[in-house]
Amino acid sequence: MNQDKIWDAFQNDDQLLDIGFPARRRFEFLANHIPVGSRVLNIGVGNGYLENLLVQKEAKVSCLDPSSTTIERIRERLDLGQNAQVGYSQSMPFANDIFDYVNMSEILEHLESTVINETLVEVRRVLCAGGQFIGTVPADEILNLSIVVCPCCGEHFHRWGHIQSFSQERLSHLLNLHFDKIQVRRMHFVDTQQLNWKGKVTGVMKVAQAVIGMKGSSQNFYFEAVRG
Repeated sequence: MNQDKIWDAFQNDDQLLDIGFPARRRFEFLANHIPVGSRVLNIGVGNGYLENLLVQKEAKVSCLDPSSTTIERIRERLDLGQNAQVGYSQSMPFANDIFDYVNMSEILEHLESTVINETLVEVRRVLCAGGQFIGTVPADEILNLSIVVCPCCGEHFHRWGHIQSFSQERLSHLLNLHFDKIQVRRMHFVDTQQLNWKGKVTGVMKVAQAVIGMKGSSQNFYFEAVRG
């Protein structure tokens, strides 16, 4: 499966943007964890909503994405210049010790295990001492439930390109190999502006379920980790 083709399509085809990134509430939550004026690297640009929020709060924003089309679009829209770079998380074109925060939201589940380890090494490298690695992954995802078949070639693949599933214990263990002060908590992000009253009630119940640590559908793990 070619992950680059999947994300190039979801990030740059206007008909697919709302399908691939209906995640306004998640991005707002992440932006609220980053102080004004911080030096931030966001890995995986998506529709650029998070970068836009961070620019508005006067963060010094950099971003990384394998799609040259995506990077050119966000460079032009937010005037990021060379702070927006084409590349991969396991080999970042950024200097050592330059970011206060590195964010990866819904990215790690797309990476092979060896690439995850290489990525965490790189995240630690570009963070300054005391800097934070933050982000989200799907919680306890059963990958086989989202397998589809290509009608042209017959290949079986996950509909969003996921190849990893994370329990709270697995994610904590991976982060502990490279970082200190690990926190992983269960979340449910709901955008109430897009829902009728029944959907809002259901959404509030799902948020409460996540807060008390109960497993449920469409949950995420939010993580924080500190470079010692």
